[in-house]
Amino acid sequence: MANKIYSRNNANDKNKLTSQDIRRYNWYIWRLVIAGFAFFAIMIMLIAFQVFGTLPSFRELENPKSDQASQVISSDNQVIGNYYIKNRTSVTYKQLSPNVINALVATEDARFYEHSGIDFQRTFSILAYNLIGKKQGGSTITQQLALNLFSERARNPFKRIIQKLQEWITAVKLERNYTKEEILTLYMNTVDFGAYNTYGISAASRTYFNTTPDKLTPDQAAMLMGMINGPGIYSPINHPDNALKRRNFVLRRMAEEGYLSAGQAEEFKQKPLGLQFKITDHNDGMATYFRAVLKREVQKILVDKSILKPDGVTPYDLDRDGLKIYTTIDATMQQYAEEAQKEYMRNLQAQFNDHWKGYNLKKAIPTFKALIDKGMHRSDRYASLKQQNKSDEEIREDFNTPAKMNIFTWHGDVDTLMKPIDSIVYCKMMLRNALMSMDPTTGYIKAWVGGTNFEHFKYDQVKMGTRQVGSTAKPFTYAVAIDDGFSPCMQVANEPITITGYGADWSPRSSPSETVPGVITLRTALARSQNWVTAYVMNEVKPQPVADLIKKMGVTSPVPPYPSICLGTFDASVFDMTGAYSAFANEGVWTEPTFLLRIEDKNGNVLYNNTPKVVQAINPQTAYVMTYMLKGVVDEGTGWRLRGKYGLTNPIGGKTGTTNDNSDGWFIGITPQLVTGIWTGCEDRDVHFRSTRLGEGANTALPIFAGYMKRVYANNKLGIKKNVDFVPPKSGVSITLDCGAYSQQQKGTNEVEKKLDF
Repeated sequence: MANKIYSRNNANDKNKLTSQDIRRYNWYIWRLVIAGFAFFAIMIMLIAFQVFGTLPSFRELENPKSDQASQVISSDNQVIGNYYIKNRTSVTYKQLSPNVINALVATEDARFYEHSGIDFQRTFSILAYNLIGKKQGGSTITQQLALNLFSERARNPFKRIIQKLQEWITAVKLERNYTKEEILTLYMNTVDFGAYNTYGISAASRTYFNTTPDKLTPDQAAMLMGMINGPGIYSPINHPDNALKRRNFVLRRMAEEGYLSAGQAEEFKQKPLGLQFKITDHNDGMATYFRAVLKREVQKILVDKSILKPDGVTPYDLDRDGLKIYTTIDATMQQYAEEAQKEYMRNLQAQFNDHWKGYNLKKAIPTFKALIDKGMHRSDRYASLKQQNKSDEEIREDFNTPAKMNIFTWHGDVDTLMKPIDSIVYCKMMLRNALMSMDPTTGYIKAWVGGTNFEHFKYDQVKMGTRQVGSTAKPFTYAVAIDDGFSPCMQVANEPITITGYGADWSPRSSPSETVPGVITLRTALARSQNWVTAYVMNEVKPQPVADLIKKMGVTSPVPPYPSICLGTFDASVFDMTGAYSAFANEGVWTEPTFLLRIEDKNGNVLYNNTPKVVQAINPQTAYVMTYMLKGVVDEGTGWRLRGKYGLTNPIGGKTGTTNDNSDGWFIGITPQLVTGIWTGCEDRDVHFRSTRLGEGANTALPIFAGYMKRVYANNKLGIKKNVDFVPPKSGVSITLDCGAYSQQQKGTNEVEKKLDF
């Protein structure tokens, strides 16, 4: 028994740690700790010396690289569109609601205002925070900003550790270079909000709540800030229950940190998410056609003018560099133009459909099959099938096999099952329309509607497309005549005429139902759009001066000096024709139609200022007399519907235009403050109304002008006044406009001539 006790005591003595053992173990622990700190310090030094990759330079910290959308800004200071790779628009700190800041800090970094980029207390107490319910991530807001600005989260664990240390160093640099307010602003402008390419608080506010960051309520701010840790899992669109729970968690954190009272937090928790979700892309918003044309123009300017970033080497990227593009477009007038188009084109398309109902298109339109074949060969579907090495027979079979597709209608897009070949027929039978409205004195374009639906029909018909102008060309011939001393009251027999000497003899036609018989004045001839009198005037003034004037008034497309140009056989764009008519309303001065004012960088530095060209195209007296002539079109001619049907009684001039076979309908209206040009027709000229009653410009284009102007006049804030008339030139008008007085003058002149002859 004694031996057993001795053995046990002896074993206990052996298991006891001596002081020497304790010192030795302590030394091992301290060596491990020191080694760890040394390794950490070495790693920090290696990272600082950029052994594991470059760190942002001071210049990069001053100018962080974050893709920002460039903004298109209207003349009334509204953002009407963006160009972007990432839908991100920067805001200033003052444009952020305090609710957003409070929700972010409470949720992501409660000690944000106390640390200098790295919160060591936070780092060592993450576990404790989570145990007491104050859920906190491992990174401060500044560290998250460093990741957002300069790198993407690595998936490899070792690389992620290196990246984390890089973020620490960058975070410290950020804190040294920026104020807390600036860091919060940078963070808000760079964070990803998930759905549909939405970056930054500005885009998120607009996408989810259709508001701006300064107007976000606490519950809205809580939902958006709750998405930051998981834009996918906390998406209010795909996972509304998760989003609601996360929002309520953020509201609780705001109350715990003193940004809300407990009662306020509970009140906001009871509210639904209240989304006003709207996907934003390049097909949305107003002035879509204009923005597409503007983008090409700005990109061309940046290249042609060699506009570079401050380093003098790097070119600007319109989709990434946050440029501000100031335009002449008035957002309200643009809205009115789009509304007027939609309102009438819906009705006109119904007229067109009824007009062709029951007709065999292949028989009624001889070229129809060729048009459909051409449309098929130009389609994206055809190109895709060709890339798949499909034979022509297989491609045609595909086009005759019903498929799911989305088509445009004036009552909204429709998902349907349709043969692709039938969809081409459908598109060919859709009427197109374009409108441009400008200030004739400044040249500033106020509204631009390039087509009927940008998503489905992307071709711009204002500037990119040209169509035959028809009778809208007639005023150019009369302007040359007026400049040569002709009077609007001059009387001419309205009878057939043949013009020779310019190749083949030319004899214009005149519809019997529209021909005014007998002797008529030049003003009546223009008002009633009489071809024979117009041809007579052309024969008197000759084609070359008319062609020269047309070019001088800004028409850039070819205008050959042949007699037929007096009836508008040449092609021109809505852009050029509207600009040309502006000279009539602006004392003969053609001011280049202008839609771009200036380009600024994201910091407000001006990169480009636009200065429009100015040309004295015709003398002021001729221009004033032409306004008198063009008012006759509205008062007593083909534009009478503006008075009789639409009730516009103010001074308005204009000209309708209808081309061969009613392929194109035009109306260009002038007032002292606005000139507006409108065109309507189908994609192909062979598809058109079969009757002039329906296809003339007075029916296809003029009503849109009326709808637009009535809206404009109803809004006094726009400053477009109804009671303003065209002002005579300061030098006076020597041409007699009173046809009664003119007749007396002519009678007196004839009597004097008789006496002299006697």
